[in-house]
Amino acid sequence: MSHRAAVLGHPISHSKSPALHLAAYGRLGLDIAYTAVDLTEQALPAFMEQVRQQDGWRGLSVTMPLKTGMVAEVDEVRGVARTLGVVNTVAFEESGGSVRRVGYNTDVAGIVNAVRYAGALPSPSAVVLGGGGTAAAAVAALKDLGTGHAQVFVRDPSRATEALAAAAGVGVSIDVRPMTEAAAPTARADVVISTLPPRAADNLVVSIAALGSGTPGVLLDVAYDPWPSRIAAVWQAGGGTVVPGLEMLLYQAVEQVRLFTGRGDDVNAAVIDVMCDSVGLPRRAF
Repeated sequence: MSHRAAVLGHPISHSKSPALHLAAYGRLGLDIAYTAVDLTEQALPAFMEQVRQQDGWRGLSVTMPLKTGMVAEVDEVRGVARTLGVVNTVAFEESGGSVRRVGYNTDVAGIVNAVRYAGALPSPSAVVLGGGGTAAAAVAALKDLGTGHAQVFVRDPSRATEALAAAAGVGVSIDVRPMTEAAAPTARADVVISTLPPRAADNLVVSIAALGSGTPGVLLDVAYDPWPSRIAAVWQAGGGTVVPGLEMLLYQAVEQVRLFTGRGDDVNAAVIDVMCDSVGLPRRAF
């Protein structure tokens, strides 16, 4: 039987997930086709019903705007995904002759590893830009990094429900404030995680640059196309450390490959090296 996996989202043409996954499967000697499927929220239920009728699926990577809607489309939600109500990974697990679609969230591990590798301080002061599904994962990641409180800045406070739910679920207190107040707290934070879409932070960049106070912390900008983003360029110019969203994508994809293949220990440094090569990232020590 041929096996397949895919990344789902809208828009999706820019995704680097196919390159990462195909490099990993090739290194592991596995014949798993991996494609990108452009899919809206409205089309998700019909697509998942179609998937239920097909054999050979090993996994789905789920990106915006489908991460919350996918919760209702799987048979089970495990781990931090259940706490957050946000699924970015669906693994197809065989059990007793049937297949169960199990939802996970590997974004949290992706953020934690990306920020730790960049040298973030223990228990950092933290700012999250944005309040949606990826912001929820960022709040959970900050908990794992030892942070008990974070400031969350959003363009529309009424749309911070996912970040608020995540904070309550993992035990992190957050202040939700308008983006217009973000410049000074962002510039002085130890860790900033921007979950905003490409170019959405451009207005904030002007305010941060006008402060003239520098940006000494670590910035993870989840958006990776185009790169470098304006906020990344200003952050680096201010003396801070920039982590591209592509690194977060790499680290969360490593966890997805393990779930899709069941080859946990085999997804080792050699596999991660070829994944880095596939998207032009420097090879990492793990």
